[in-house]
Amino acid sequence: MTATRTAWQITRYGGPDRLKPVKLPVPEPGQNEILIRIHASAVTRADGMMRAGKPLWARPFLGLRRPRAGLSGTGFSGTILALGPGASRFRVGDEVFGEAGMTFGANASHIALDESGTIMPKPKTLSHEEAATMTDGPLTSLNFLENLAELRAGEKVLILAGSGSLGSAAIQIASAMGADVTATTSPRNAGLVASLGATRIIDYTSEDFTKTPDRWDVIFDTIGTSSYGQAARALTRTGRYVNPVLTLGLLTAMARTSLFGSRKARFSATGLLKPDTLRSMLDHLLDLHAGDNLTPVMDRTYGLNDLPEAHRYVETGRKRGNVVVTG
Repeated sequence: MTATRTAWQITRYGGPDRLKPVKLPVPEPGQNEILIRIHASAVTRADGMMRAGKPLWARPFLGLRRPRAGLSGTGFSGTILALGPGASRFRVGDEVFGEAGMTFGANASHIALDESGTIMPKPKTLSHEEAATMTDGPLTSLNFLENLAELRAGEKVLILAGSGSLGSAAIQIASAMGADVTATTSPRNAGLVASLGATRIIDYTSEDFTKTPDRWDVIFDTIGTSSYGQAARALTRTGRYVNPVLTLGLLTAMARTSLFGSRKARFSATGLLKPDTLRSMLDHLLDLHAGDNLTPVMDRTYGLNDLPEAHRYVETGRKRGNVVVTG
């Protein structure tokens, strides 16, 4: 009898009810591939946007009526079960974490991936649940703060939405870089955000950061809650606004600021960077973790069979840190 794996298929763009459980054959690892038994996988805001087909202009690249890949999930952590021909980077039994990239399919019990992809040995100091989230908030935040914003020690940085996956990682990373960190959050999450390293907290429910007298060298809008036009008035003369949610407005601001003025708007599709670049950044993140400067903030863990419910919770906008599924 052929062994089967559990996975989640996206039948059409739409809400969490578009996710359908499927049974598929456990894949045989091909040339240079490894077969991984997944113990935990991340459920992210980006996963929800991909499932919903948002933004609309991305559909020609993802698929017109549903994602071409058809399966859900990118970040994972698990154990290697088998090696394909030529695979030599890992051994059977190794614990690894990483991301499936544009092949998706990490919200599953098993996955086969090329060993040269964004896959790393999992340190014992990270649980599978924590490791599964490392390629979301921590990896994206490191890329945006270090490479795009070019944040330097002593500079002032404002993290918008400081209690989410990206925000909670960004506060820790920016603090480790020696920056003076301000973050926006709700009163419910103020204590968490302060514990992560924010020296000032702005309650976004009662205070508009653009109307304060403060000016920041870097504004990192982790969920696209503002625009460059709004944020520019709160930047220093050479300030940088970085945002991982690409919109036509952000594209226009990037083009304009690349030609005129000293303030800049910047974007990067972190997951599309080359695997060796991403692995190097993950090495940096693991060093931060080993030095007690970075620990993923965990909110809720669902069973793999409850993936639609996990998506619904993420879409409430109330999650603190990260959400994963296990099974």
